[in-house]
Amino acid sequence: MAKEYDVIIIGAGPGGLTAALYASRANLSVLLLDRGPYGGQMNNTDAIDNYPGFSEVKGPELSEKMYQSVMKFKPDFEYGDVQQVTLDGIKKIVKTDTAEYTAPAVIIATGADHKHLNVPGEEEYSGRGVSYCAVCDAAFFKGEDVAVIGGGDSAVEEGVYLSQMAKSVTIIHRRDKLRAQPTLQKRAFAKDNINFIWNAQTEAIDGDGQKVTGITYKDKETGEIKTLPVAGVFIYVGVLAQTKPFEDLGILDSHGWIPTDEHMKTKVPGIFALGDVRQKDLRQIANAVGDGSIAGQEAYNYLQSLND
Repeated sequence: MAKEYDVIIIGAGPGGLTAALYASRANLSVLLLDRGPYGGQMNNTDAIDNYPGFSEVKGPELSEKMYQSVMKFKPDFEYGDVQQVTLDGIKKIVKTDTAEYTAPAVIIATGADHKHLNVPGEEEYSGRGVSYCAVCDAAFFKGEDVAVIGGGDSAVEEGVYLSQMAKSVTIIHRRDKLRAQPTLQKRAFAKDNINFIWNAQTEAIDGDGQKVTGITYKDKETGEIKTLPVAGVFIYVGVLAQTKPFEDLGILDSHGWIPTDEHMKTKVPGIFALGDVRQKDLRQIANAVGDGSIAGQEAYNYLQSLND
């Protein structure tokens, strides 16, 4: 028998935790589901310095604080890899790899993953010089030389953002021209401290065992192997929405993101989405928390409307 709840929240990152907090405080029965530890990508972040209330906090520490504040209101927390969500009237059926649950309201907070280069040093130095978010980590590289890998909108936009703090920014791209919008390219080319390396294939991210010290890359035209000394490497080769289990619901756009209105509502009544999985530009802890508070309250409002 599938266990029944008022609200099922899929994903226990900062947005999902906040949604669980608001829904549980409204006296709803809540299930919080995740395939990994609560806190999501915060657990992979060494230091967070742009979340209100903390001058700096370790990612795992913030995850634990959020989790403990949520659990005071006694939602259930279960591990499970969600395989599919289906509809049965107003009831939503959530199937994981180990169990099945139902609820009239579902909140999707599964986030997004950055594509990785899968080169030596990338995983080893993640959080120690390797980053996928300039807005999150630029302040740690003030006055340093850094590199950005990629040539699309995100890479160039984040390169411009980094140029405000870094001593120099080198954009490394595997082609001979950028793919970013012309307006973004114009901004980057106008910056005196932004340099470009063209037709380059990243071979490895170098370090001293503690932190990043440089990049090894291959010149695709000559085949020559070269190195670039840098203190930080920002990787922008694509972002993937974690939305495969929801493909049959008809709520995804052509790129796999979930469009919502300002109330976090999707096309399907009773299904909400928040945080990084949404179709939006800025993906940060602060706005995931904001989305979560709205989604948790809107789930309560939806359930009340069923009784009208």
